[in-house]
Amino acid sequence: MNEPTHVSVLTGAGISTDSGIPDYRGPQGVWTKNPQAAVTATIEHYLADPDVRRAAWQARLDHPAWAATPNAAHRALVDLERAGLLRAIITQNIDELHQRAGSAAGKVIELHGTLHRVECVACDLITPMPEVLDRVRAGEEDPPCPRCGGIQKSNTISFGQQLKPAVLDAARDAARSCELFLAVGTSLTVHPAAGLCGEALDAGARLVIMNAEPTPYDPFADQVINEPIGRALPELVKQIIERS
Repeated sequence: MNEPTHVSVLTGAGISTDSGIPDYRGPQGVWTKNPQAAVTATIEHYLADPDVRRAAWQARLDHPAWAATPNAAHRALVDLERAGLLRAIITQNIDELHQRAGSAAGKVIELHGTLHRVECVACDLITPMPEVLDRVRAGEEDPPCPRCGGIQKSNTISFGQQLKPAVLDAARDAARSCELFLAVGTSLTVHPAAGLCGEALDAGARLVIMNAEPTPYDPFADQVINEPIGRALPELVKQIIERS
């Protein structure tokens, strides 16, 4: 089989752990160590309970994403793009580290949105996160929308919310139109994101999985890599570029 000329990459929390952002479901994951933390990420509880929202805003103040910087794995995907081989990065992450590493915004499909913006669930107003966090620091425990007074949350997909159809369509198109699909740092247990592996396989792409723990799609992959992502992904990208 010829070497791929179009590579799509699905990234999960595991690609950002070297940047100081813990994953969710790994042995040291946020929800593994504290299952109650998932409550703030559930839309039903968030909308119904002001205490949940107050806890969520306090957690956002101290989120590790604010101090995080891109790592070698993020930068490796920039190299893949500059070599003309990257079809798209489909990310489950909300940290924008791909863009900060230098990946073109048009190449990054944010399945779960971004922590760097705030949305009003009533009128859809989008506000920069720093502006709202300043209000929290000033004493507003649950800052309402400045336009309509509605409930605000991070511009991310919570449990119980559907992915935006246009975003999911773009992700599926990227999975179906590549020759190699890389799944990096994701447990491949959350759908519909995990199903993108099947979309790629059905379209004839090869599948490579890079993750610390086994995934349900390992039996269908051409290659499974369980080495640390910060070292293994740059090595893999180098090989892809050299063989293209």
